[in-house]
Amino acid sequence: MRAANDFDPSSVDLDAFLKDVLALGEELKADLGPEDLAQLRTVERRGRLATALGLATCWLVPNPLSAAALSFGRSTRWLLMHHVGHRGYDRVPGTPARLTSKHFAKGWRRFLDWADWIEPEAWKYEHNVLHHSHTGEEADPDLVERNTAWLREHLPMTGRYVALAILALTWRASYYTQATARVLREQQKTLKPDLKQLPEGLQLVLESYAPYFLFEFVLFPLLFLPLGPWAAFSAGANSLMAEFLTNLHTFLVVGPNHSGDDLYRFEDAPKDKAERYLRQIIGSVNYRTGGDWNDHLHLFLNYQIEHHLWPDAPMLQYQKLQPKVRALCEKHGIPYVQESVWTRARKLTEVFVGKAAMRVVPRRTALKRAG
Repeated sequence: MRAANDFDPSSVDLDAFLKDVLALGEELKADLGPEDLAQLRTVERRGRLATALGLATCWLVPNPLSAAALSFGRSTRWLLMHHVGHRGYDRVPGTPARLTSKHFAKGWRRFLDWADWIEPEAWKYEHNVLHHSHTGEEADPDLVERNTAWLREHLPMTGRYVALAILALTWRASYYTQATARVLREQQKTLKPDLKQLPEGLQLVLESYAPYFLFEFVLFPLLFLPLGPWAAFSAGANSLMAEFLTNLHTFLVVGPNHSGDDLYRFEDAPKDKAERYLRQIIGSVNYRTGGDWNDHLHLFLNYQIEHHLWPDAPMLQYQKLQPKVRALCEKHGIPYVQESVWTRARKLTEVFVGKAAMRVVPRRTALKRAG
């Protein structure tokens, strides 16, 4: 496998590369079946069992077991939202309506399927549309190196590490909720200039912060009040600890996916589909793959390369496609970056604090057809 440091994007025969990628995509479509849905149900069941364990024990005393169980349930709901929200199961035969993108986390189902600070439609637009359409470009709202430039410009090194630690423990509320709401609001203004909206801060509170805060940190502890004040306090404390753990868990597997000194960012948009596919590979990284529990703990974001090639594929298909995509990259001389999540977290940290920088494909020069 060619290393990133000796890779020239212009050396790839993009026509042959595109043909192979499209062929794998056809294999994926032909293979969709009951096993995909069965795996989804297994993942959902694990999350529910973890939540049940947390509920059964959280009122006894503040403790790490209950907090971890509640957190795993919340992280699993994030996993489900990610793959179901991407239409990953819309084409799988037999998928119930509640596990399709048209119904999951919609309306009253928001707190049943994906109770989170983030408003589901805002997340879908920011992540599914903007991030996946502009991966690694200036238009990518999740470009870590650009988003953290102000920290490197204004904070000393110690302050940057402190900022990273705070972000890792709070990022869903402190960063992602606002980021997703902002881009959705901008889109709504563009599509409907005359649309009357509440002031931005008030709308954010009413649609994101207040519902989740009341759900997890007011209503949840009150459910245990009949068992006594200590039970309610313990439930609230465990819910708060679970919140920090969920942030840490999701940040650990989400943050490093497109950041590191061996990954690429791009100064302009791709010219065509072939170039877009190539950029998805050289701008993304996988973690250790294989095994349902390993993949679940990584929230299946350890298949980030495959996910960015086929965002609407079920999780099981990523497991099947991963060795084929790796072989495809080796065939075409394309770097396929795969390391442990801990190694990638270190590389994210180096970019975040300014000790390393990503590779840059200059504007409209590097990616062209070979041969």
